[in-house]
Amino acid sequence: MGSKAFYLLAVLSFSALALQAAFVAENEGKPGLVMNFYRDTCPQAEEIIREQVKLLYKRHKNTAFSWLRNIFHDCAVESCDASLLLDSTRRMMSEKEMDRSFGLRNFRYLDSIKEAVERECPGVVSCADILVLSARDGIVEIGGPYIALKTGRRDGRRSRAEMLEQYLPDHNESMSVVLERFKSIGINTPGVVALLGSHSVGRTHCVKLVHRLYPEVDPALNPDHVPHMLKKCYDPIPDPKAVQYVRNDRGTPMKLDNNYYRNILDNKGLLIVDHELSADERTRPYVLKMAKSQDYFFKEFSRAITILSENNPLTGTKGEIRRQCSAVNKLH
Repeated sequence: MGSKAFYLLAVLSFSALALQAAFVAENEGKPGLVMNFYRDTCPQAEEIIREQVKLLYKRHKNTAFSWLRNIFHDCAVESCDASLLLDSTRRMMSEKEMDRSFGLRNFRYLDSIKEAVERECPGVVSCADILVLSARDGIVEIGGPYIALKTGRRDGRRSRAEMLEQYLPDHNESMSVVLERFKSIGINTPGVVALLGSHSVGRTHCVKLVHRLYPEVDPALNPDHVPHMLKKCYDPIPDPKAVQYVRNDRGTPMKLDNNYYRNILDNKGLLIVDHELSADERTRPYVLKMAKSQDYFFKEFSRAITILSENNPLTGTKGEIRRQCSAVNKLH
């Protein structure tokens, strides 16, 4: 009996090893995201990106807001693969040129970061990873938390302009739509509330606000805040190309903090989605909690950004490493 038991154990062990070998072989060449993916191939990559973000922020303060918007507009639309950065061609419309991308800018600074990385390690670091890491480092520059994010993404070869309406909620959408869109990529209700805390920084163009001011002022707005909005948005039909905007947070406009939640509880949110967030019974409890605790806000914000950054990436041999972030390689 002893020899039979030993034989059976040997057979089972061999079978287990064979299954493990088969699994490794099947997944070889298809690695997922990992921490410090470029440790061996470009050890300085993350430091170069961090230093470039710091330099650009020092020269152009609004770049940090752009990094934050980029990760949302790219990663929330089917895949975190830098499709947002592609320029239009004769056959393909760019995501950057769609209405849902209104106000996105500073892409030239991402190109600057890419050029700096390329000088160190040509053809190694993807634009998708640069987009994600610049957001991570930009968040720190505006007072937000450091979020340890994985790398190893590769770049997509097509724009998803036709999908933006399907994935990106509009500022006038109902809270049900907003929650459902984020739920589809794994972000729960407190995560949604935290992500919208990004409205703590930056500014909102008057084009997005005038429907709350003209022909009549939205009664949901705090009357003490309305004169400032009217002063900034004095034209009921503003020119989209004009620099007419209202700061999202007049108290700490350049800092990512929980002041946003106190503002929207005081009916000073600029967008309909801000008002809905503070009024809807599903989201209001988290708004109250984040208004009281910045630590809680940062905890949920970090978790949501992490999930967003890992949304359906291209890894392994999928996609490519673009030479220029604005065009697929075959065009060069």
